[in-house]
Amino acid sequence: MGPNCTDCVKRRAEKRHMEMDYYQTKAKSTCKDSAYNYTYLIMNLCAEAGEVASKYAKHVRDGGYIAKEDLAKELGDVLWQTAVLADWLGFKLSEVADLNLAKLASRQQRGKIGGSGDNR
Repeated sequence: MGPNCTDCVKRRAEKRHMEMDYYQTKAKSTCKDSAYNYTYLIMNLCAEAGEVASKYAKHVRDGGYIAKEDLAKELGDVLWQTAVLADWLGFKLSEVADLNLAKLASRQQRGKIGGSGDNR
């Protein structure tokens, strides 16, 4: 990899971070003051994830077509909750993503991608 390739990789990572952090800033700008608290954000994150699961459960129960766009909209609500909660905790969304990718890469390298438990 030449010197310019390293710079390209770094610029792509910086752009990805800016995009995620821009989303987080925009998401927070739509958050009511009364919703910007730990309890609400945690509970509503669970509720929004539950809506994703509920849409899929109804597909499993009833069969037929599942509207992927409806699932994407619900996933957007999960993303909003995650972005605002990360902000409340003092993290940029890009930092949360980087921490997650590093954790998964470590697990994969150690052959621990499957299984359960936080410290595998």
